[in-house]
Amino acid sequence: MSEHVRLVAWVRGSVQGVGFRWFTRAKALELGGLSGFALNLADGRVQVVAEGPRARCDALLEWLRNGDTPGLVDGVTEIWDTPRGGYDGFAIR
Repeated sequence: MSEHVRLVAWVRGSVQGVGFRWFTRAKALELGGLSGFALNLADGRVQVVAEGPRARCDALLEWLRNGDTPGLVDGVTEIWDTPRGGYDGFAIR
């Protein structure tokens, strides 16, 4: 059975006002088995929280870094943790 994890990623660059959160949600749903959210932060970054199988969180992180995302990603910082639960699907906040 796959290890379940919590990924928290902060995406820097031109990532607000370009549909980034919507595309992140779509990618999470495409990968399947992920719950969490994408949130615009006041400093211009987007915070992405995803919980689910490690391999799918890894795939989402790889997409955030190198995928065909809207806008322009300058960098991604992430931390890994144990899942906390409490999410109903993958939301845009």
